Amino acid sequence: MRLSDLAGRAVAIWGTGREGISAAHAVAALAPSSLIAVDENPARDADSWREASGGSVPLHVGPGVLSVLLDAQVVVKSPGVPRVHPWLIALSERGVQITSGTALWMADHADHTIAVTGTKGKSTTSALIHHLLVGLGRDVNFAGNIGAPLLGTAEAALHVVELSSQQCQSLETSPRWAVLTSLFPEHLDWHGSERQYYQDKLNLLAHTPHSVVINALDARLVCNVETVQPPVAVTKAGLEDAFHIGKGPGGAAYFQCGQTPLFPRETLSLLGQHNAGNLCVALTLLDELGIDCVQEKDRIASVVRTFSGLAHRLQQIPDPIEQLIFINDSLSTAPQSAIAALESFDSHPVTLIVGGTDRGLDYRVLRDYLADTRTAPITVLAIPDSGPRIAAELRKIPNLNIEVMGDLSEAVARARVLTPPGGIVLLSPAAPSYGQFADYAHRGEVFARAVHDSAR
Repeated sequence: MRLSDLAGRAVAIWGTGREGISAAHAVAALAPSSLIAVDENPARDADSWREASGGSVPLHVGPGVLSVLLDAQVVVKSPGVPRVHPWLIALSERGVQITSGTALWMADHADHTIAVTGTKGKSTTSALIHHLLVGLGRDVNFAGNIGAPLLGTAEAALHVVELSSQQCQSLETSPRWAVLTSLFPEHLDWHGSERQYYQDKLNLLAHTPHSVVINALDARLVCNVETVQPPVAVTKAGLEDAFHIGKGPGGAAYFQCGQTPLFPRETLSLLGQHNAGNLCVALTLLDELGIDCVQEKDRIASVVRTFSGLAHRLQQIPDPIEQLIFINDSLSTAPQSAIAALESFDSHPVTLIVGGTDRGLDYRVLRDYLADTRTAPITVLAIPDSGPRIAAELRKIPNLNIEVMGDLSEAVARARVLTPPGGIVLLSPAAPSYGQFADYAHRGEVFARAVHDSAR
């Protein structure tokens, strides 16, 4: 379904956040036969919706809005509405078509779109691709899950879009270039099961993309991509015959294309093996676009040097008293991402702050990493809501120092006491942020404020 197909039809917007607002503006311009918005939250403010949506889309709120949805011919569902929502069955039985702003946009723009997804790494990889293309003089737009809804974004010769699993699930068209960075269990409450999460994420590949780039160092990702039907041909990043990290001149770590050194690892300022892998994926995508990364290596290196990374992703927060190194990795919402963060500081003493919304994730993988792989000293501070459950799992490790804190600010203050001078205080929660915080960015801001306040 294309956006233009909504002209003259009865349309309902389900969800009134950024995606819902952008959908309201886009659909209203098509002269539908009727257009309304619904939000299950009875506290949704009608005045703010009226101002944000342009004043022409009536808003219905509260638990009784299902009857309004059932009167629509097409429902444009926001990503926040889970695929396990019981109303979806009722809508399907009524014959109401369900789509999303992402799916509507992709149907019109797939041929010149690079879409990036992955459980982790998608934000940094998509930002790297955009940064590189801009630095190489391409006309390129950047939107999607990174912050700007796709409907209503500016036109460009190329689009780089970051897509969440929720956005991938609704697609009926694959982008010309699809990029996948990693795959492990996440958002299980939204998708209903681990298997369904993988299927929804890989729906990005279900409609014959022209080119698929994957991180070949993620075995689960490789295995699951091989099950996609119809089968897709993939280009793998990270292997020795592809773009990878190897030994260059003098034995130093270098980004390489096969056996050809490109530029030193230190050219990329981002910490962590996973971020080096993200750049290898980005370089592979450039190659798929027809850019000769060997011939252009010096120019590419100069662009890479100017990439400073994204907020809340291994972001250093200055310590006012210059005693400790505070790292904000608030975007870490699963144990695997916390492990990747810890690997960035594998020779430093670390105080790790974990905990957040409890979605029932299995923390044995974090326990096994700390027990079997981690050698440098580590202290763990666990915060609500999932903190006590994580602590119970990690206490199975002999002699691990772990404490349960009341909140994030208390944990930061305690970290100042427990962490040796020059050590790392790492917020890598291994859990989502909702409940105590509006989102991961708010959590990161509270962390930064606590770093400042605890220095007094």
